[in-house]
Amino acid sequence: MSTTPSTTPSTTPNTTIEQRLKALGLALPPAAAPIANYVPACRTGDLLFISGQISRTAAGAVMTGKLGGGVDIAGGREAAKICALNILAQAKAALGSLDRIERVVKLTGFVNATPGFTDHPQVVNGASDLLVEVLGDKGRHTRSAVGVAGLPLDASVEIEAIIAIVQG
Repeated sequence: MSTTPSTTPSTTPNTTIEQRLKALGLALPPAAAPIANYVPACRTGDLLFISGQISRTAAGAVMTGKLGGGVDIAGGREAAKICALNILAQAKAALGSLDRIERVVKLTGFVNATPGFTDHPQVVNGASDLLVEVLGDKGRHTRSAVGVAGLPLDASVEIEAIIAIVQG
């Protein structure tokens, strides 16, 4: 199974990341406020660390449930895609412009799963594929995909990111 998206938006030197999102029919949700004692993003040097983003839609609904226990891989991939959009929303809030992203360095994906579920990488591919579609080669990253017994608000997926940024 290929992890490379089958379609890539038209990219020219003057195409912004926001224009690519629009061309793909995607919109960023509002950057969510933290629900505990942490910050959603922390910049140090040329790195931006994005706290774990759960599968909360722009409308505020959380995609919930366990993979292997009522949620199928397609539903998990959609939840991971929503996490990636939330990561981009946090990056935009922290940086002012998504065009300051030099590269997504690493994703760590947590999949709310039953003990026998083993397709965590296929679920987190939803986020990986979206980031490559939107950012091109800047979206290619290292990654971990792990199963967990539970996530906040019973979210199906949570993903955190490390992003290299252009100084400025």
